[in-house]
Amino acid sequence: MSRRQFIGSFAAAGAMASLLGPSMLGTALAGTPELNAGSCATFWGIFKLHASNGKIVKSEPFAKDSSVNEMTTNMPGYVHSPARIKYPMVRKGFLKDGRLSDTSERGKGEFVRVSWDKAGELIADNLHRITKEYGQDAVYSTPSGWYMLGKVNAAGACMSRLSNLMGGFVRAVGDYSTGASQVIMPYVVGNMEVYSQQTSWPVIIENSDVVVVWGGNPMNTLRISWPAPTHKGIESFKELKKRGKRLIFIDPTRNESIQELGGEWIAPRPNTDVAMMLGVAYTIHEKGLTDQAFMDEYTSGFDKFLPYLLGTSDGQPKTPEWAESVCGVPAQTMRELAEVFAKNRTILMSGWGIQRADHGEQPHWMLVTLACMLGQIGLPGGGFSIGHLYSNQGTPFANAPSVPGMSGGKTPEGAPTPIPTARNIDMLLNPGKIIDYNGRKIKYPDIKMIYNGFANSHTRQPQRESAIRAWQKPECIVVHEMFWTPTARMADIVLPISTPAECMDMTTSEDGRFLIPMKPAIKPQYESKPTYDAFAFIAGKLGIGSQYTEGKSGKQWLEFFYNQAMKDAKRKGLTMPTFKEFWDKGEALEFEVPESAKTWTRYTDYREDPLLEPLGTPSGKIEIYSNAIARMGYDDCKAYPSWIEPTEWLGCEKAKTYPLHMLTSHPRHRLHSQLNHVKALRDLYTVQGREPVWISKEDATARGIKDGEVVRVFNDRGAVLAGAVVTDNLRQGVIRLCEGGWYDPIEPGKAGSMCAYGSANVLTLDKGSSKLAQAVNGNTSLVQVEKYTGKLPELTVFEAPKNAM
Repeated sequence: MSRRQFIGSFAAAGAMASLLGPSMLGTALAGTPELNAGSCATFWGIFKLHASNGKIVKSEPFAKDSSVNEMTTNMPGYVHSPARIKYPMVRKGFLKDGRLSDTSERGKGEFVRVSWDKAGELIADNLHRITKEYGQDAVYSTPSGWYMLGKVNAAGACMSRLSNLMGGFVRAVGDYSTGASQVIMPYVVGNMEVYSQQTSWPVIIENSDVVVVWGGNPMNTLRISWPAPTHKGIESFKELKKRGKRLIFIDPTRNESIQELGGEWIAPRPNTDVAMMLGVAYTIHEKGLTDQAFMDEYTSGFDKFLPYLLGTSDGQPKTPEWAESVCGVPAQTMRELAEVFAKNRTILMSGWGIQRADHGEQPHWMLVTLACMLGQIGLPGGGFSIGHLYSNQGTPFANAPSVPGMSGGKTPEGAPTPIPTARNIDMLLNPGKIIDYNGRKIKYPDIKMIYNGFANSHTRQPQRESAIRAWQKPECIVVHEMFWTPTARMADIVLPISTPAECMDMTTSEDGRFLIPMKPAIKPQYESKPTYDAFAFIAGKLGIGSQYTEGKSGKQWLEFFYNQAMKDAKRKGLTMPTFKEFWDKGEALEFEVPESAKTWTRYTDYREDPLLEPLGTPSGKIEIYSNAIARMGYDDCKAYPSWIEPTEWLGCEKAKTYPLHMLTSHPRHRLHSQLNHVKALRDLYTVQGREPVWISKEDATARGIKDGEVVRVFNDRGAVLAGAVVTDNLRQGVIRLCEGGWYDPIEPGKAGSMCAYGSANVLTLDKGSSKLAQAVNGNTSLVQVEKYTGKLPELTVFEAPKNAM
């Protein structure tokens, strides 16, 4: 069989014993008979799960994963968590009074166990009533996020399928990860760029002299991936270090990647990256280092940007000295960087955190402009990338068949207008409000029902106080969930969903090299259902069950998708076993990676022939000045990349009251909020059970704070408790409180209650990045920190509510 092989490639359990969940592993090694084993995959790894007596006892990593992590090996604690939702539950007040119930009880009210039939009837009755009484735009279906890998149980597709069959609900457009860049980059390079395949890692390893990581922490962010990771990105960064490549990290924190990989660390003030880039660009122009031939041939609008750079249009030349006054980086450093970038094969890699900020459209636009001035775009090992630090982009793609998955169906005519993801709380609080978005006007609908088909909104949405008030407005809230997240606790109706360990599905690795069967190691726990089955059940209650399922069970869909992949494999000259052979053997199929994929460079075709391979912009070129954006006339997003002062930053008046800038970085031991409920993982990083907050030695000393003490982090939006990590790994005036910590209010359901655990989004600002993208503002927040001297409140969020155990 060409180009594929069955692989029995899971590592020995003993090699990973130290990383496994403690109590269940002990039982397994004591000789308890194994009843089942199933291959599985999540966004943090590929593994085989071993079960005994209906419980997961061991997670055995995939042998061809180059960087196994503790998230993968702690799957027993994930599946059998005390926070597990066991049964369909309804808030007691809602069960009694329905639409007239006291919605202020959300988050604190008692839940009552009901049957699936009863829960389904309540959901169907409310969907029918609300759409009939108020219209389709009265129901908001939240985005699914990262919750479930798989071709059948993908929550977003399953939710969209139900919504579209019902005539369409209000849905979200964009996402929290890359909302600003998703909108700006099509105007600049003709596509979103953030999720596009990037220059292959072997090309960078062989050809790049200088690798700049601007605002990123790849040794954290590359631990997760969509689809399943084999962690080639982490392996590639380690290879760069091994080969002695010059690594330059530009970030306010000396993060885990800098600590592990070494390299140079430059620490600007948060949210000032554009000013620093402008200082470097000014020097490149001043010293005659601009590749003018590249600018003339491949870009449009530099002549309109140059007056801004030189200050002839606004009276302020963007010199390194000016940039230093904004970003805090010495002017001489920027001058040196200009020389280094221009005189070496340099790739500018950027993280996504710098665009999750006020005016987040600007940093990546300016990064592209800087790369254009260097003239290395389309050359091996040069140019820019805003993808390499995530989802293992740059890993060469295998010659593999396309594997289809569940379709959300066709959006019905007249379906409600989508709302920018990050503006959903503003929408709930202000029905009828009109906002600008990407050249259009959008009017907020009046939402009467939220159908949350997998999203922990009350952890990932900024400004918790506003979110709680917003979620008290609708008449009905439905949540599908595996665990009692802060969001599930705010629901009226909660449906229990099975974890990946209990579901039949399949997925691919991030590079298409592996096709992985996801075989349930245990039966669905308690009364949970796989995602597809849960939505199919609700569709049946709505009277659209046959349209939803098309007569297929989850396994039948799985076989259908596999057979479609077999047809594509045949067209490509590849062979695959039958579905039965694939499923019965239960091991990944592997496909070869062709040499052409290993030598692929992004934008080479465009560089070689810009007339025959134009970009998707109006000019067909890289647009440093956008006429389309100019016509919008926005005051907070000009027609060229520019430094615009953020609403909150260390240079503003508010910093006199709240003098610390809080960064909400990606956590290392979880995927956003996922896995926060796993105690064995929390034990690796929490401080006195609280989310850790990095604070500089200078800032800690000034406040009388010692390492390991609990502190109160606060601003005018709220307060959280956190555990102090006093360190010299970040610049003075900056703290780091990672996003994704579960909200654990001391007074549940009360807007403004202090969080006992340390959820960063209690403190963040719910404001759109600009009128263009209206994206999330997670890294634009000023705070103050003080030692907490009161009695430490009990943590309750990581266990089921007392009446729902």
